[in-house]
Amino acid sequence: MHINLYEQLANDLGGLIASRVFAPGDRLPSIRHLAQQKRLSVSTVMQALRLMEDRGLIEARPQAGYYVRHRSRTMAVMSDAVQLQEPAYVGINNLLMRVLKANEEPDIVQLGSAWPLDELLPMKRMQKIVAAVARRDAAMLSSVSCYETNHPEFARQILRRALDWGRLDPAEIVVTTSCTEAISLCLRAVAKPGDTVAIESASYFVLLQLIESLGMKALEIPVHPKTGPSIDALELAMNAGLVQAVLLVPNANNPLGCIMPEANKQRLAGLLSRHNVPLIEDDVYGDLCFTPERPWPVKAYDTTGHVMLCSSFSKAVSPGARVGYVLAGRYAQDVAVLKMVSSGATSHFFQAVLAEFLTGSAYENQLRKMRRALSQRIARMSDAICASFPQQCTVSEPQGGFVVWVGMPEQVDALLLHQRAHEAGVACMPGQLFSASGKYGNFVRLNCGNAWSPRVQAAVSTLGALVHRLADEGAPLRSAA
Repeated sequence: MHINLYEQLANDLGGLIASRVFAPGDRLPSIRHLAQQKRLSVSTVMQALRLMEDRGLIEARPQAGYYVRHRSRTMAVMSDAVQLQEPAYVGINNLLMRVLKANEEPDIVQLGSAWPLDELLPMKRMQKIVAAVARRDAAMLSSVSCYETNHPEFARQILRRALDWGRLDPAEIVVTTSCTEAISLCLRAVAKPGDTVAIESASYFVLLQLIESLGMKALEIPVHPKTGPSIDALELAMNAGLVQAVLLVPNANNPLGCIMPEANKQRLAGLLSRHNVPLIEDDVYGDLCFTPERPWPVKAYDTTGHVMLCSSFSKAVSPGARVGYVLAGRYAQDVAVLKMVSSGATSHFFQAVLAEFLTGSAYENQLRKMRRALSQRIARMSDAICASFPQQCTVSEPQGGFVVWVGMPEQVDALLLHQRAHEAGVACMPGQLFSASGKYGNFVRLNCGNAWSPRVQAAVSTLGALVHRLADEGAPLRSAA
Protein backbone atom coordinates (compact mmCIF):
# COMPACT_ATOMS: atom_id res chain seq x y z
CA MET A 1 0.00 0.00 0.00
CA HIS A 2 1.33 3.41 -0.96
CA ILE A 3 2.10 5.77 1.93
CA ASN A 4 2.36 9.51 1.31
CA LEU A 5 5.48 11.38 2.39
CA TYR A 6 3.63 13.25 5.13
CA GLU A 7 2.20 9.97 6.49
CA GLN A 8 5.68 8.44 6.53
CA LEU A 9 7.05 11.43 8.43
CA ALA A 10 4.15 11.26 10.91
CA ASN A 11 4.80 7.54 11.43
CA ASP A 12 8.54 8.12 11.92
CA LEU A 13 8.01 10.88 14.48
CA GLY A 14 5.29 8.81 16.17
CA GLY A 15 7.79 5.97 16.52
CA LEU A 16 10.29 8.32 18.18
CA ILE A 17 7.58 9.41 20.62
CA ALA A 18 6.62 5.79 21.36
CA SER A 19 10.25 4.93 22.11
CA ARG A 20 10.58 8.06 24.31
CA VAL A 21 13.22 9.72 22.14
CA PHE A 22 10.76 12.58 22.40
CA ALA A 23 9.19 12.37 25.86
CA PRO A 24 5.90 13.97 26.98
CA GLY A 25 6.36 17.73 27.25
CA ASP A 26 9.34 17.81 24.84
CA ARG A 27 9.33 20.30 21.98
CA LEU A 28 9.63 18.84 18.49
CA PRO A 29 12.16 20.32 16.05
CA SER A 30 10.83 23.34 14.17
CA ILE A 31 8.95 22.96 10.88
CA ARG A 32 11.86 24.52 9.00
CA HIS A 33 14.37 22.24 10.70
CA LEU A 34 12.32 19.11 9.91
CA ALA A 35 11.91 20.22 6.30
CA GLN A 36 15.67 20.70 5.88
CA GLN A 37 16.58 17.54 7.80
CA LYS A 38 14.13 15.27 5.93
CA ARG A 39 14.49 17.11 2.59
CA LEU A 40 10.76 17.71 2.43
CA SER A 41 8.67 20.76 1.65
CA VAL A 42 7.33 22.90 4.48
CA SER A 43 3.76 22.04 3.42
CA THR A 44 4.52 18.29 3.67
CA VAL A 45 5.92 18.72 7.18
CA MET A 46 2.88 20.75 8.22
CA GLN A 47 0.56 18.00 6.88
CA ALA A 48 2.49 15.44 8.95
CA LEU A 49 2.23 17.54 12.11
CA ARG A 50 -1.51 18.08 11.60
CA LEU A 51 -1.93 14.31 11.22
CA MET A 52 -0.04 13.77 14.47
CA GLU A 53 -2.30 16.32 16.16
CA ASP A 54 -5.33 14.37 14.93
CA ARG A 55 -3.82 11.20 16.40
CA GLY A 56 -3.44 12.96 19.76
CA LEU A 57 0.35 12.65 19.79
CA ILE A 58 1.31 16.33 19.78
CA GLU A 59 -0.19 19.75 20.44
CA ALA A 60 0.53 23.19 18.99
CA ARG A 61 1.32 26.01 21.39
CA PRO A 62 0.97 29.58 20.13
CA GLN A 63 4.32 31.09 19.14
CA ALA A 64 6.13 28.13 20.72
CA GLY A 65 5.92 25.21 18.28
CA TYR A 66 4.72 21.62 18.63
CA TYR A 67 5.02 19.62 21.85
CA VAL A 68 4.55 15.95 22.69
CA ARG A 69 1.29 15.35 24.55
CA HIS A 70 1.11 13.17 27.62
CA ARG A 71 -1.34 10.35 28.05
CA SER A 72 -4.53 11.65 29.60
CA ARG A 73 -7.17 10.22 31.90
CA THR A 74 -9.84 12.86 32.25
CA MET A 75 -11.31 13.57 35.66
CA ALA A 76 -15.07 13.38 36.13
CA VAL A 77 -16.83 16.75 36.13
CA MET A 78 -19.22 17.89 38.81
CA SER A 79 -22.97 17.53 38.35
CA ASP A 80 -24.94 20.45 36.93
CA ALA A 81 -27.22 20.26 39.96
CA VAL A 82 -26.09 22.79 42.59
CA GLN A 83 -26.09 21.34 46.09
CA LEU A 84 -24.41 22.83 49.14
CA GLN A 85 -23.12 20.99 52.18
CA GLU A 86 -23.55 22.29 55.69
CA PRO A 87 -20.72 24.59 56.85
CA ALA A 88 -18.28 22.61 58.99
CA TYR A 89 -15.49 23.31 61.44
CA VAL A 90 -12.16 22.14 60.07
CA GLY A 91 -10.10 19.49 61.86
CA ILE A 92 -7.01 18.65 59.84
CA ASN A 93 -4.15 20.30 61.77
CA ASN A 94 -3.01 17.31 63.83
CA LEU A 95 -3.15 14.91 60.89
CA LEU A 96 -1.43 17.41 58.59
CA MET A 97 1.46 17.98 60.98
CA ARG A 98 2.09 14.22 61.19
CA VAL A 99 2.03 13.85 57.41
CA LEU A 100 4.34 16.84 56.83
CA LYS A 101 6.81 15.62 59.44
CA ALA A 102 6.93 12.16 57.85
CA ASN A 103 7.28 13.61 54.34
CA GLU A 104 10.29 15.75 55.25
CA GLU A 105 12.49 12.98 56.56
CA PRO A 106 15.90 12.77 54.81
CA ASP A 107 16.44 10.55 51.76
CA ILE A 108 12.75 10.41 50.90
CA VAL A 109 11.70 11.13 47.29
CA GLN A 110 9.74 14.37 47.63
CA LEU A 111 6.49 14.00 45.71
CA GLY A 112 4.55 15.55 48.59
CA SER A 113 5.38 19.20 49.31
CA ALA A 114 4.67 21.61 46.45
CA TRP A 115 8.04 23.28 45.89
CA PRO A 116 10.23 23.52 42.79
CA LEU A 117 13.82 22.41 43.21
CA ASP A 118 16.62 24.94 43.71
CA GLU A 119 17.94 24.40 40.20
CA LEU A 120 14.84 26.12 38.80
CA LEU A 121 15.22 29.13 41.09
CA PRO A 122 17.54 32.11 40.29
CA MET A 123 19.82 31.55 43.28
CA LYS A 124 23.06 32.86 41.76
CA ARG A 125 21.45 36.10 40.63
CA MET A 126 19.74 36.50 43.98
CA GLN A 127 23.08 36.00 45.79
CA LYS A 128 24.62 38.83 43.75
CA ILE A 129 21.68 41.15 44.45
CA VAL A 130 21.75 40.35 48.18
CA ALA A 131 25.46 41.23 48.31
CA ALA A 132 24.96 44.42 46.28
CA VAL A 133 22.06 45.66 48.42
CA ALA A 134 23.97 44.86 51.62
CA ARG A 135 26.98 46.88 50.41
CA ARG A 136 24.83 49.77 49.22
CA ASP A 137 22.55 50.08 52.24
CA ALA A 138 23.87 48.05 55.17
CA ALA A 139 21.66 50.01 57.57
CA MET A 140 18.64 48.00 56.41
CA LEU A 141 20.19 44.90 58.02
CA SER A 142 19.91 46.50 61.45
CA SER A 143 16.91 48.84 61.13
CA VAL A 144 13.34 47.81 61.90
CA SER A 145 9.94 49.51 61.85
CA CYS A 146 6.66 48.40 63.39
CA TYR A 147 4.68 50.99 61.43
CA GLU A 148 6.12 51.36 57.91
CA THR A 149 5.41 47.92 56.42
CA ASN A 150 6.24 48.71 52.79
CA HIS A 151 9.57 49.38 51.15
CA PRO A 152 8.59 52.05 48.56
CA GLU A 153 10.46 50.50 45.62
CA PHE A 154 9.02 47.04 46.27
CA ALA A 155 5.51 48.53 46.45
CA ARG A 156 6.17 50.37 43.18
CA GLN A 157 7.16 47.12 41.46
CA ILE A 158 3.95 45.43 42.65
CA LEU A 159 1.87 48.27 41.17
CA ARG A 160 3.92 48.17 37.97
CA ARG A 161 3.20 44.47 37.50
CA ALA A 162 -0.52 45.07 38.09
CA LEU A 163 -0.84 47.77 35.41
CA ASP A 164 -2.53 45.38 32.96
CA TRP A 165 -5.46 44.95 35.36
CA GLY A 166 -6.21 48.64 35.74
CA ARG A 167 -5.26 51.49 38.03
CA LEU A 168 -4.70 50.41 41.64
CA ASP A 169 -4.44 52.59 44.72
CA PRO A 170 -0.94 52.40 46.32
CA ALA A 171 -2.68 52.69 49.71
CA GLU A 172 -4.10 49.17 49.16
CA ILE A 173 -0.68 47.51 49.44
CA VAL A 174 0.35 45.83 52.67
CA VAL A 175 3.62 43.88 52.45
CA THR A 176 3.57 40.71 54.53
CA THR A 177 5.80 37.85 55.61
CA SER A 178 4.64 35.35 52.96
CA CYS A 179 1.39 34.90 51.09
CA THR A 180 0.16 32.72 53.97
CA GLU A 181 0.44 35.63 56.40
CA ALA A 182 -1.39 37.86 53.93
CA ILE A 183 -4.31 35.40 53.75
CA SER A 184 -4.38 35.02 57.54
CA LEU A 185 -4.49 38.78 58.06
CA CYS A 186 -7.30 39.12 55.52
CA LEU A 187 -9.36 36.40 57.19
CA ARG A 188 -8.94 38.12 60.54
CA ALA A 189 -9.88 41.48 59.03
CA VAL A 190 -13.20 40.34 57.54
CA ALA A 191 -14.42 37.39 59.63
CA LYS A 192 -14.55 36.29 63.25
CA PRO A 193 -14.61 32.91 65.05
CA GLY A 194 -17.78 31.01 64.14
CA ASP A 195 -18.18 32.75 60.76
CA THR A 196 -18.38 30.69 57.56
CA VAL A 197 -15.83 30.98 54.74
CA ALA A 198 -16.64 29.57 51.28
CA ILE A 199 -13.73 27.58 49.84
CA GLU A 200 -13.05 25.36 46.85
CA SER A 201 -13.45 21.61 47.11
CA ALA A 202 -10.72 20.36 46.89
CA SER A 203 -8.76 23.19 48.56
CA TYR A 204 -5.12 23.70 49.54
CA PHE A 205 -4.66 22.34 53.06
CA VAL A 206 -2.88 25.48 54.38
CA LEU A 207 -6.03 27.49 53.65
CA LEU A 208 -8.01 24.94 55.67
CA GLN A 209 -5.40 25.18 58.43
CA LEU A 210 -5.86 28.94 58.63
CA ILE A 211 -9.65 28.61 58.84
CA GLU A 212 -9.30 25.98 61.57
CA SER A 213 -6.77 28.00 63.57
CA LEU A 214 -9.10 31.04 63.56
CA GLY A 215 -12.11 29.05 64.77
CA MET A 216 -14.08 29.60 61.56
CA LYS A 217 -16.23 27.17 59.55
CA ALA A 218 -15.72 26.15 55.91
CA LEU A 219 -18.40 25.78 53.24
CA GLU A 220 -17.06 23.62 50.41
CA ILE A 221 -17.96 24.81 46.90
CA PRO A 222 -17.87 22.18 44.10
CA VAL A 223 -15.08 22.65 41.56
CA HIS A 224 -14.95 21.78 37.85
CA PRO A 225 -11.51 20.31 36.97
CA LYS A 226 -11.10 22.81 34.11
CA THR A 227 -13.04 25.94 35.07
CA GLY A 228 -12.80 26.02 38.84
CA PRO A 229 -15.47 26.69 41.48
CA SER A 230 -19.16 26.76 40.60
CA ILE A 231 -20.31 30.39 40.48
CA ASP A 232 -23.91 29.14 40.68
CA ALA A 233 -23.12 27.44 43.99
CA LEU A 234 -21.42 30.58 45.31
CA GLU A 235 -24.40 32.68 44.30
CA LEU A 236 -26.76 30.25 46.04
CA ALA A 237 -24.66 30.45 49.23
CA MET A 238 -24.61 34.26 49.13
CA ASN A 239 -28.35 34.51 48.43
CA ALA A 240 -28.96 32.32 51.48
CA GLY A 241 -26.67 34.48 53.63
CA LEU A 242 -24.52 31.44 54.45
CA VAL A 243 -21.06 32.99 54.07
CA GLN A 244 -19.26 35.95 55.59
CA ALA A 245 -16.20 35.64 53.32
CA VAL A 246 -14.93 33.72 50.28
CA LEU A 247 -11.40 32.27 49.93
CA LEU A 248 -10.43 31.04 46.45
CA VAL A 249 -7.45 30.31 44.18
CA PRO A 250 -8.89 31.30 40.77
CA ASN A 251 -5.59 30.96 38.84
CA ALA A 252 -4.02 27.47 38.96
CA ASN A 253 -5.96 26.14 41.93
CA ASN A 254 -4.00 23.83 44.22
CA PRO A 255 -4.47 20.81 43.85
CA LEU A 256 -6.33 20.76 40.49
CA GLY A 257 -4.43 23.46 38.57
CA CYS A 258 -7.62 24.82 36.98
CA ILE A 259 -8.15 28.44 35.91
CA MET A 260 -11.45 30.26 36.35
CA PRO A 261 -12.63 31.71 32.99
CA GLU A 262 -12.59 35.49 32.74
CA ALA A 263 -16.39 35.64 32.42
CA ASN A 264 -16.73 33.75 35.71
CA LYS A 265 -14.30 36.12 37.42
CA GLN A 266 -16.28 39.11 36.22
CA ARG A 267 -19.54 37.54 37.39
CA LEU A 268 -18.02 36.71 40.78
CA ALA A 269 -16.83 40.29 41.26
CA GLY A 270 -20.38 41.50 40.68
CA LEU A 271 -21.79 38.99 43.20
CA LEU A 272 -19.34 40.12 45.87
CA SER A 273 -20.34 43.74 45.38
CA ARG A 274 -24.09 43.07 45.42
CA HIS A 275 -23.94 40.92 48.55
CA ASN A 276 -21.22 42.95 50.31
CA VAL A 277 -19.10 39.81 50.78
CA PRO A 278 -15.27 40.01 50.65
CA LEU A 279 -13.13 37.68 48.54
CA ILE A 280 -9.64 36.70 49.68
CA GLU A 281 -7.95 35.79 46.39
CA ASP A 282 -4.82 33.62 46.59
CA ASP A 283 -2.94 34.44 43.36
CA VAL A 284 0.41 32.89 44.27
CA TYR A 285 0.40 30.70 41.11
CA GLY A 286 -0.91 33.39 38.74
CA ASP A 287 2.52 34.04 37.22
CA LEU A 288 3.11 30.31 36.69
CA CYS A 289 0.13 29.62 34.42
CA PHE A 290 0.82 28.01 31.05
CA THR A 291 -1.71 30.08 29.10
CA PRO A 292 -0.42 32.30 26.24
CA GLU A 293 -1.23 35.38 28.34
CA ARG A 294 -1.06 35.64 32.11
CA PRO A 295 -4.67 35.24 33.33
CA TRP A 296 -6.17 38.20 35.14
CA PRO A 297 -7.17 37.83 38.78
CA VAL A 298 -10.69 38.53 40.03
CA LYS A 299 -9.14 41.72 41.44
CA ALA A 300 -9.00 43.10 37.88
CA TYR A 301 -12.82 43.18 37.78
CA ASP A 302 -13.30 44.58 41.29
CA THR A 303 -14.76 48.10 41.24
CA THR A 304 -15.91 48.27 44.87
CA GLY A 305 -12.85 47.12 46.83
CA HIS A 306 -14.32 43.77 47.94
CA VAL A 307 -11.41 41.70 46.55
CA MET A 308 -8.22 41.25 48.60
CA LEU A 309 -5.51 39.86 46.33
CA CYS A 310 -2.74 37.93 48.13
CA SER A 311 0.48 36.73 46.54
CA SER A 312 4.26 36.42 46.89
CA PHE A 313 7.37 35.61 44.89
CA SER A 314 8.19 32.44 46.85
CA LYS A 315 7.24 29.97 44.10
CA ALA A 316 9.27 31.55 41.31
CA VAL A 317 12.11 33.48 42.96
CA SER A 318 12.97 32.76 46.59
CA PRO A 319 11.00 30.76 49.18
CA GLY A 320 13.53 31.82 51.83
CA ALA A 321 12.96 35.56 51.38
CA ARG A 322 9.53 35.25 53.05
CA VAL A 323 8.03 38.31 51.38
CA GLY A 324 4.39 38.43 50.34
CA TYR A 325 1.81 41.16 49.89
CA VAL A 326 -1.89 41.91 49.73
CA LEU A 327 -3.80 44.44 47.64
CA ALA A 328 -6.46 44.76 50.31
CA GLY A 329 -9.05 47.05 48.74
CA ARG A 330 -11.46 48.68 51.20
CA TYR A 331 -10.00 46.58 54.02
CA ALA A 332 -6.44 47.91 53.68
CA GLN A 333 -6.42 49.90 56.91
CA ASP A 334 -7.73 46.98 58.97
CA VAL A 335 -5.15 44.63 57.43
CA ALA A 336 -2.33 47.13 58.02
CA VAL A 337 -3.21 47.45 61.71
CA LEU A 338 -3.37 43.67 62.13
CA LYS A 339 -0.01 43.34 60.40
CA MET A 340 1.55 45.96 62.67
CA VAL A 341 0.36 44.33 65.90
CA SER A 342 1.02 40.76 64.70
CA SER A 343 4.56 40.84 63.36
CA GLY A 344 5.61 44.40 62.57
CA ALA A 345 7.17 45.24 59.23
CA THR A 346 8.42 42.58 56.85
CA SER A 347 12.17 42.80 56.21
CA HIS A 348 12.87 45.96 54.18
CA PHE A 349 16.17 44.41 53.20
CA PHE A 350 14.56 41.48 51.37
CA GLN A 351 11.90 43.78 49.94
CA ALA A 352 14.73 45.85 48.43
CA VAL A 353 16.40 42.69 47.08
CA LEU A 354 13.20 41.52 45.40
CA ALA A 355 12.51 45.03 44.07
CA GLU A 356 15.87 45.03 42.31
CA PHE A 357 15.22 41.58 40.85
CA LEU A 358 11.84 42.76 39.54
CA THR A 359 13.16 46.03 38.06
CA GLY A 360 14.67 44.67 34.84
CA SER A 361 13.87 41.69 32.62
CA ALA A 362 15.16 39.03 35.04
CA TYR A 363 11.76 38.15 36.46
CA GLU A 364 10.05 37.73 33.07
CA ASN A 365 12.96 35.58 31.88
CA GLN A 366 12.68 33.51 35.06
CA LEU A 367 8.95 33.00 34.52
CA ARG A 368 9.43 31.86 30.92
CA LYS A 369 12.05 29.36 32.06
CA MET A 370 9.89 28.03 34.88
CA ARG A 371 6.69 27.76 32.85
CA ARG A 372 8.48 25.80 30.16
CA ALA A 373 10.19 23.46 32.63
CA LEU A 374 7.14 22.91 34.84
CA SER A 375 4.87 22.23 31.87
CA GLN A 376 7.30 19.55 30.68
CA ARG A 377 7.62 18.04 34.17
CA ILE A 378 3.86 17.83 34.61
CA ALA A 379 3.61 16.09 31.24
CA ARG A 380 6.28 13.54 32.22
CA MET A 381 4.65 12.92 35.61
CA SER A 382 1.17 12.51 34.09
CA ASP A 383 2.48 10.08 31.50
CA ALA A 384 4.30 8.04 34.15
CA ILE A 385 1.15 7.89 36.30
CA CYS A 386 -0.89 6.64 33.35
CA ALA A 387 1.76 3.97 32.73
CA SER A 388 2.11 2.82 36.36
CA PHE A 389 -1.25 3.33 38.10
CA PRO A 390 -4.40 1.22 37.60
CA GLN A 391 -6.49 1.94 34.53
CA GLN A 392 -9.35 3.34 36.64
CA CYS A 393 -7.17 6.18 37.96
CA THR A 394 -7.71 9.73 36.70
CA VAL A 395 -5.19 12.58 36.49
CA SER A 396 -5.83 16.32 36.48
CA GLU A 397 -4.56 18.42 33.56
CA PRO A 398 -3.12 21.49 35.31
CA GLN A 399 -3.09 24.81 33.49
CA GLY A 400 -0.43 26.15 35.85
CA GLY A 401 1.59 25.44 38.98
CA PHE A 402 3.40 22.16 39.51
CA VAL A 403 1.12 19.57 41.13
CA VAL A 404 -1.24 16.91 39.80
CA TRP A 405 -4.36 15.52 41.50
CA VAL A 406 -4.82 11.79 41.07
CA GLY A 407 -8.11 9.98 41.59
CA MET A 408 -7.76 6.30 42.53
CA PRO A 409 -10.21 3.38 42.82
CA GLU A 410 -12.73 3.96 45.62
CA GLN A 411 -11.35 1.17 47.79
CA VAL A 412 -7.87 2.77 47.93
CA ASP A 413 -7.31 4.69 51.18
CA ALA A 414 -4.98 7.63 50.47
CA LEU A 415 -3.81 7.74 54.10
CA LEU A 416 -2.82 4.09 53.97
CA LEU A 417 -1.10 4.75 50.63
CA HIS A 418 0.83 7.62 52.26
CA GLN A 419 1.85 5.30 55.09
CA ARG A 420 3.09 2.51 52.82
CA ALA A 421 4.73 4.94 50.40
CA HIS A 422 6.62 6.51 53.30
CA GLU A 423 7.90 3.07 54.31
CA ALA A 424 9.10 2.66 50.70
CA GLY A 425 10.87 6.06 50.73
CA VAL A 426 8.32 8.10 48.75
CA ALA A 427 6.39 11.17 49.99
CA CYS A 428 2.89 12.05 48.81
CA MET A 429 -0.06 14.12 50.10
CA PRO A 430 -3.26 12.17 50.89
CA GLY A 431 -6.49 13.69 49.61
CA GLN A 432 -8.22 13.84 53.01
CA LEU A 433 -6.06 16.90 53.81
CA PHE A 434 -7.72 18.91 51.02
CA SER A 435 -11.24 18.83 52.43
CA ALA A 436 -12.91 20.22 55.53
CA SER A 437 -15.38 17.34 55.56
CA GLY A 438 -12.93 14.46 55.00
CA LYS A 439 -13.70 13.91 51.32
CA TYR A 440 -11.15 12.72 48.73
CA GLY A 441 -10.09 9.66 50.70
CA ASN A 442 -9.14 7.99 47.43
CA PHE A 443 -7.20 10.94 45.98
CA VAL A 444 -3.54 11.92 46.24
CA ARG A 445 -1.63 15.07 45.25
CA LEU A 446 1.81 14.69 43.70
CA ASN A 447 4.50 17.34 43.28
CA CYS A 448 5.94 17.71 39.75
CA GLY A 449 8.58 20.30 40.68
CA ASN A 450 11.43 17.77 40.63
CA ALA A 451 13.61 17.44 37.55
CA TRP A 452 12.72 14.16 35.88
CA SER A 453 15.20 11.42 36.77
CA PRO A 454 15.40 7.62 37.15
CA ARG A 455 14.85 8.15 40.91
CA VAL A 456 11.61 10.07 40.34
CA GLN A 457 10.52 7.54 37.70
CA ALA A 458 11.11 4.72 40.17
CA ALA A 459 9.18 6.58 42.89
CA VAL A 460 6.12 6.94 40.61
CA SER A 461 6.39 3.24 39.71
CA THR A 462 6.53 2.39 43.42
CA LEU A 463 3.39 4.44 44.09
CA GLY A 464 1.63 2.80 41.15
CA ALA A 465 2.49 -0.69 42.45
CA LEU A 466 1.19 0.25 45.91
CA VAL A 467 -2.08 1.56 44.44
CA HIS A 468 -2.49 -1.69 42.48
CA ARG A 469 -1.91 -3.67 45.69
CA LEU A 470 -4.36 -1.60 47.75
CA ALA A 471 -6.99 -1.83 45.02
CA ASP A 472 -6.59 -5.63 44.95
CA GLU A 473 -6.86 -5.86 48.74
CA GLY A 474 -10.36 -4.41 48.64
CA ALA A 475 -11.80 -1.75 50.95
CA PRO A 476 -9.39 -1.27 53.89
CA LEU A 477 -10.21 0.29 57.24
CA ARG A 478 -9.59 4.04 57.22
CA SER A 479 -6.17 4.49 58.74
CA ALA A 480 -4.40 7.18 60.73
CA ALA A 481 -1.15 8.61 59.40
